[in-house]
Amino acid sequence: MDTKEISKCMRTQWAGRSIAFFEEIDSTNTMAKRLGEQGVPEGTLVIADCQTGGKGRRGREWFSPAGTGIWMTLLLKPRLLPDKVSAITLVAALSVCKAIRRVTGLETMIKWPNDLVMNGKKVCGILTEMSLEPDHIGYVVLGIGINVNQTEFPEELPHAWSLAMAAREAVLSVTGETGQDERTETEAGMFSREEIIARIWECFEEDYGIYLRTGDMSGLRGQYEAHLANLGCAVRVLAPSGEWAGAAEGIADSGELLVRDEAGVLRMVNSGEVSVRGVYGYT
Repeated sequence: MDTKEISKCMRTQWAGRSIAFFEEIDSTNTMAKRLGEQGVPEGTLVIADCQTGGKGRRGREWFSPAGTGIWMTLLLKPRLLPDKVSAITLVAALSVCKAIRRVTGLETMIKWPNDLVMNGKKVCGILTEMSLEPDHIGYVVLGIGINVNQTEFPEELPHAWSLAMAAREAVLSVTGETGQDERTETEAGMFSREEIIARIWECFEEDYGIYLRTGDMSGLRGQYEAHLANLGCAVRVLAPSGEWAGAAEGIADSGELLVRDEAGVLRMVNSGEVSVRGVYGYT
């Protein structure tokens, strides 16, 4: 993977037209912030083949080995109020779902607010961070990490999964473990990272444009909920005020998760961790 190959696949108007590619870097989000402070244009895309300090939510580290996954961050400069930025994560999650389906044929689901899952395991994480000036947003960095062609993960990551692993499982379900697989390597689960990257930003340009025009998730809500793993599921909300349980009923236009609690009250969740039955071992 290199800048030339990625640029060949790009058909976007502004997202990813300028690419900063690194064989190895600490974190694409950290580098994008550095570039943001230097005043590089909106749409600059930072990509690494390997991250030594990949970042997840709540300070967690993201496993980012070389030659296997997609580790990238897009620099944005939206004219939005700060409280509108968190929904960009939801927009990106929807765009990634669409792009993965277009390139691989695989269906992913969104575990609100920032993970994509398959078979109850995580294949993608999204981390959005922003820099605030006294009277406006300086910039936003939108980081996306996708497990693409990994065939195994360390024991300490039992809930990690990759697109390649999902594709190979699908093949085995048809051919059987001892059956002959006549599909190509790509069909069996080795995918073009360059193609996935390009399709993600094509989808994002369209979805993000809708979000900016409406100012909320109302124009994307139906599509988003169609991919929402939480929808109709029992969830446990780990909020700062304490844990409580309920059933997810979708998202609000502002991006919060709508959860009907055990007392029958519909509540909007905008902070805290949400656990979903059947995902990440929560039962």
